[in-house]
Parts: sequence; structure tokens; C-alpha cells
Amino acid sequence: MKLPRDISGRDLANVLSGLGYKVTRQTASHIRLTTQRGGEHHITIPDHEALRVGTLSAILRDVGEHHHLERQALLEELFS
Repeated sequence: MKLPRDISGRDLANVLSGLGYKVTRQTASHIRLTTQRGGEHHITIPDHEALRVGTLSAILRDVGEHHHLERQALLEELFS
């Protein structure tokens, strides 16, 4: 499965709620998400209309490392 090309920061935050992430704060155009699943983990997502592919890839790599998921398994869990 390929990375989605037109996902917004807000949409990504909603998708990540399936892994237990909740919005803990928003400062200007950045959303801070936190999960307690598998230990505390924080990520920051830009609240842009369409995330750049490299930005999305880096965020998902960080999430995958925390949850011990390969990239393909993470993409299937989030976007299938």
C-alpha cells in the first residue's frame, strides 16, 4: 500500500486515534498528539491542508517504531 497523497494534518490526527492517540494541545499550526498505549509517546503534526510526502513518511515511521509495526502493516491498519 502506498502513502496517501492528499491527507491533511487533521485527517491524520483522526486516523491515528485508532492507535490511541489523542490531541493534547495545538499551538498555531501544529497539533500535538499523545498515546499511552505501549508507553507514553508524543508526536507533532502540522495542521496543513495536505501533508508533504516526506513529512507524512517521517511521522508514520516514528509511530511505527513506537508500536513495533512494519511500515506496510501500519499503513494497512490506518488506511484500510
